[in-house]
Amino acid sequence: MTEMNMVEAIRHSLAFEMERDERVIVLGLDIGPLGGVFRASTGLLERFGETRVINTPLAEGAIVGASLGLAVSGLIPVPEIQFLGFTHQAFHQIGPQLGRYRYRSRGRYHAQVTIRAPFGGGVRTPEFHADAIEAQLTQAPGVKVVCPSNPYDAKGLLLEAIRDPDPVLFLEPQRLYRKGRAEVPDGDFTIPFGKSKLVRNGTDVTLIAWSAAVELCLTAAETLEQEKISAAVLDLRTLVPLDVEGIVKAIEGTGRCVIVHEAPRTSGFGAEVIATIQEEAFFSLDAPIARVTGHDTPYPPGALEDLYVPSVPRILDAVRRTVQS
Repeated sequence: MTEMNMVEAIRHSLAFEMERDERVIVLGLDIGPLGGVFRASTGLLERFGETRVINTPLAEGAIVGASLGLAVSGLIPVPEIQFLGFTHQAFHQIGPQLGRYRYRSRGRYHAQVTIRAPFGGGVRTPEFHADAIEAQLTQAPGVKVVCPSNPYDAKGLLLEAIRDPDPVLFLEPQRLYRKGRAEVPDGDFTIPFGKSKLVRNGTDVTLIAWSAAVELCLTAAETLEQEKISAAVLDLRTLVPLDVEGIVKAIEGTGRCVIVHEAPRTSGFGAEVIATIQEEAFFSLDAPIARVTGHDTPYPPGALEDLYVPSVPRILDAVRRTVQS
């Protein structure tokens, strides 16, 4: 075991898999000598050479389209899109091409591509750089969507993603890249998709989140404990596939739920979670489900982002109202 922050865990995982399987290559803007905008690929060029660490133009559609071609030829590409908001420029390749390739070929071919992309607020980036558009991407059938919240999960889920025969969007919370460290196994291990994790037990209310919002929920749960409110925290880990069984079990344990995510409220993935709970665990609910989300506006300038993204005080307010109802 080695103590790492998240960006170190991702860098370690990329090197581990490239060493294990010579078919794995990485590509993207500035990922070579610069090591990527967040330095997640630092040292890979020197270690594996320019045939496996490929700098590309600033052309997201070309990056993803080329990755599909490379996958069809037998390689395992791991492209980096500098920020998740930039995938809008490549959606015609992600949804209609990558996601449908197995369907279109009647199962004869697959697209083993893992797209890495940082997202989320907290680092004062300009607009587009922080956009949380994960819900839009969950509507691309055939594409899996993965959202780690800590270094340990980042390695286990990334190795699982790269080895998965279908395309995976691996979304990295840029606010947590260098915030906090955790013990990460040095050797080979994976975390299966579709398995959420109850990271904190509780009896009064369940906080459901993914990515950086999990940290906020854990902080809020500590404050609530001082108020004699016992809050469980469920980390979904993956949005596609979704752990319906894990969600139902968590709701049955508390009867109340607050969902937290950075994306805008309307049609955010929290709405899908609410629909799932209504269908599968309605009679276990003792109160309406609350949401703490971003607002239905474009992402604001950095000076205003604290007013936009979910915060611990907003989570506390939602929990108090839910518990008292």
